[in-house]
Amino acid sequence: MSRFAHSLALAGAVYLLGTVAPTCLTQRALASSPAEHALITPASPSEHAPSTPTAAPAPAHPLKLATWNMEWLMAEDGPLATTAPPDRPHRTAADFEKLAAYAQHLDADIIGLQEVDTATTAQRLFPASTYQIFMTDDALLQHPALAIRKPLRAHKNPDLVELDVAPATAAHQLRRGLDVTVETGTTPLRILVLHLKTGCWDNPVADKQHNCPILLQQFGVLQNWISARTAAHEAFVIMGDFNRRMTVYDPFFLLLTHAAPLSLTTAGWASPCENGSYFIDHILLGGGAQSWLQPHSLRVMTYPPDSQPATLSDHCAVSVRLSPQASLPSAARAPTTPTTGSQP
Repeated sequence: MSRFAHSLALAGAVYLLGTVAPTCLTQRALASSPAEHALITPASPSEHAPSTPTAAPAPAHPLKLATWNMEWLMAEDGPLATTAPPDRPHRTAADFEKLAAYAQHLDADIIGLQEVDTATTAQRLFPASTYQIFMTDDALLQHPALAIRKPLRAHKNPDLVELDVAPATAAHQLRRGLDVTVETGTTPLRILVLHLKTGCWDNPVADKQHNCPILLQQFGVLQNWISARTAAHEAFVIMGDFNRRMTVYDPFFLLLTHAAPLSLTTAGWASPCENGSYFIDHILLGGGAQSWLQPHSLRVMTYPPDSQPATLSDHCAVSVRLSPQASLPSAARAPTTPTTGSQP
């Protein structure tokens, strides 16, 4: 949980990744200098047409998608707190207010969350007056969740239970995937929010240690889910904490592309929240959603040096913007080509 804590003070604003030279797709994008004030809103990027030429109608209202690992977001007076690890963050009411201010600044339409105990706790950051909260139905202390801004309509699909590849006799079960369909005003968007097994950061597929066999099993489950979405011609997103420093050359990521072409929106960049190492929090686009990505919209919301990161989170929110478009008849669709090497 503390692997990022030493680096959360690198910047005090939303880091504008699009300012790095666009011709260097594999460079590491580091924060140039810490900001001296918190929460600066970056200039809104200009809207761009999708890179794939189509005859689609005008896009619906753009959507901002984010993924944010909350690091044991748990109510101290809740029934689960007494069974949680003692070394987790113990947050005060003031800490929750601070996190809520960051959530308000993030100002995203759809936020995939990890490590949340209950929907009620999530609503302290994403109030019920503004957001609808979805969460997996498993009995763990931590859950993937999804906050969806009203009046967007959505419905929950069955949890991706198969991501819990742990034996039934294991002392600790693994997290399920949260599967939700969001009505965008044009083509429905299928969203999978996940939090995968930790330990296999950048090891080879054949590594038999560091929990790599477990992560490999989970990637096999993701392959099947992607194949099902592709067969159904659905636009889809997979986002969350992959606990894997994926690039377009990573063998684990390439396993997923065997099921269908995917856009890795973090490709070619490194996170200012991780001291310049590659992302482990990712947003993957598949199906029709690949052409919805607004170029240069990748952002990381970081914390200022004086914000006591231990009471916030050891992860920063990662976001992109999408411009949903209506599905085309099969005869009008442009050929689908992999975009895994695209500039975010």
